[in-house]
Amino acid sequence: MNPGLVYACLAFTLWGLFPLYFHQVAAVPALEIVLHRSVWSLLFVLVLLTAMRRWAWLGPTLRSPKRLGLFAISALLLSGNWLIYVWAVNNHHVVDASLGYFINPLVNVLLGYAVLHERLRRAQWAAVGLAALGVLWLTWQAGQLPWIALVLASSFGLYGLMRKTASLGALEGLALETMLLAPIALPLLAWWTVQGTSALSGGDASLIGWLVFAGPLTAVPLLLFAAGARRITLATLGLTQYIGPTLQFALGVWLYHEPFDSARFLGFALIWAALGVYSAEGWHYSTRRAVPVLMPE
Repeated sequence: MNPGLVYACLAFTLWGLFPLYFHQVAAVPALEIVLHRSVWSLLFVLVLLTAMRRWAWLGPTLRSPKRLGLFAISALLLSGNWLIYVWAVNNHHVVDASLGYFINPLVNVLLGYAVLHERLRRAQWAAVGLAALGVLWLTWQAGQLPWIALVLASSFGLYGLMRKTASLGALEGLALETMLLAPIALPLLAWWTVQGTSALSGGDASLIGWLVFAGPLTAVPLLLFAAGARRITLATLGLTQYIGPTLQFALGVWLYHEPFDSARFLGFALIWAALGVYSAEGWHYSTRRAVPVLMPE
């Protein structure tokens, strides 16, 4: 088996199992979890970069206000996405969160069309139309937009667009993003700790250990994805990305017993059909061109 396929599947499997982790720290407010995730991720990637002696990028980056500005925006998008996702998981909306990541590839297609002026093929338009019907159906059934899914899909889509045009690799980019978040995360955590309202001051050793574990848990799937993306085609990578939301959906329905009636099923079915059209067309197009995948910036 192609090791790249194994790496990619492992990355998306870990992302798909994230609800299990966030339920372990559900006693901690979502914002505090995100701050811990940022701080411990920063520490973890700093250790990795030091061990790998990959610091040549830092000097030129710090001397480039444009690059710092772009990564400040991507850091805000990433932290916002984390916040909504953690809140959704810990407030019994795992199924809604999974919908966001099912929709995300189609949001990427629309962003490519609107921002990068990429031409969409007919099957891609058909997929977007089917997904739009699914969202409209879910909106009509619930009486409101599926805002959790839409915010997650759009924030991660915009984040991906920012990183696509950035000039740093996955590990370096995460390091810079968490560095830029540190002036916010560290003082807030320190203040809450001094006030006695944080998990660090009031939590037991097990809870604190779970929070520290957010560092490697954030970075390792990213590194696996980077290793996998270099070794498999874009079409194969596009199919493996559905492992994550599928696992999240399964956890929400069968482990956490979130409501999922026939009306919601129809909305999801329309979106799944859209993804089927999108994936089949993408697979056919990519295999005809035989374009290898490079690590996204």
